Amino acid sequence: MADGGAAKRPKGVQVEERKVDWRRWKQERKAEKKKWKEMKLLKKLEKQRMRELAEKQAEKQEEQKEDKGRHYTLSVALPGSILNNAQSLELRTYLAGQIARACAIFCVDEIIVFDEHGEDVKTVEGDFEGIGRKGKACVQLARILQYLECPQYLRKSFFPKHEDLQFAGLLNPLDSPHHMRVDEDSEYREGVVLDRPTKPGRGSFVNCGMRKEVQIDKQLNAGLRVTVRLEEPQKPEAKVRKGTVVSSHHPRTVSGLYWGYSVRLASCLSAVFSECPFKEGYDLSIGTSERGSSVDQATLPSFRHALVVFGGLEGLEAGLDVDPKLEVTDPSVLFDFYLNTCPSQGSRTIRTEEALLISLSALRPHIDEAVKTPSDS
Repeated sequence: MADGGAAKRPKGVQVEERKVDWRRWKQERKAEKKKWKEMKLLKKLEKQRMRELAEKQAEKQEEQKEDKGRHYTLSVALPGSILNNAQSLELRTYLAGQIARACAIFCVDEIIVFDEHGEDVKTVEGDFEGIGRKGKACVQLARILQYLECPQYLRKSFFPKHEDLQFAGLLNPLDSPHHMRVDEDSEYREGVVLDRPTKPGRGSFVNCGMRKEVQIDKQLNAGLRVTVRLEEPQKPEAKVRKGTVVSSHHPRTVSGLYWGYSVRLASCLSAVFSECPFKEGYDLSIGTSERGSSVDQATLPSFRHALVVFGGLEGLEAGLDVDPKLEVTDPSVLFDFYLNTCPSQGSRTIRTEEALLISLSALRPHIDEAVKTPSDS
């Protein structure tokens, strides 16, 4: 019996030991859980810190990009009647192409086609009624300028067949930065919103002239022209690219890219100023004439929105005579500067398409100097 009792004691000891082991295991488990929670929290905090760091870096990059931006605009105004001086539809088209090329070369942001005969034409809508018909020169010039500014892959979407564009295919392309090739890499692209169904909460699909379509961050109406900022492709094998819709002046103000020009029709010379699309208006206006003062002596002030106005065959005076809102007879009073951009010219007349190249070349160093000066606004 004593042996049996002695034999039972170790079992009791083992149970006691097992109880102690179980308690210790629970404590260790608890400690591990606590440690695991702490590690999880540390990882979460580290992720948050990395995200904040990435946001700060992105902000810094944005600031650096902001410094690259061009914050001033250059607008050019000229009469549509200059097309009436061309003898055929081919020559009229080629003349419009010369104007578009000149404006693209000198990074003009807005072209205003004004009617110096007071025909009151405000849109490019309507049918072609033949060469020499009054009131059609402005419309035709504006339409060809718009056509050339539009990237080639978008033209079918925005320009149906039209008599005014019959010979536009012969014109030299602008080859501006926003006229992309299919495989060309760029941060921004112009596109047209496609008429394709999308899931709720997802953005529209856009044709940006690439091999893949781009899905943007917003739902927009089909047929709309948009400027898209492309995101870096996360998966090269993905069927679509991702992008964000930005304003058309975003590439200019943020990245300093020239992103084409807008075209505006003005019914008369005064409408060039009164219908200005900028809230502040044009804070620098320059008229060009052989009767103006020499451009060599001019010192331009700092500005945000500059306007350079050219006359037609009869000069700026012709526009003044038919404008009911202008009572002045001397065009120089309308402008901050009235300049002769080609002193001592060897020809009696300088054609408007020639004056455009001459004047923008002569004004370029003066404009560059003016924009270096910090603007008061």
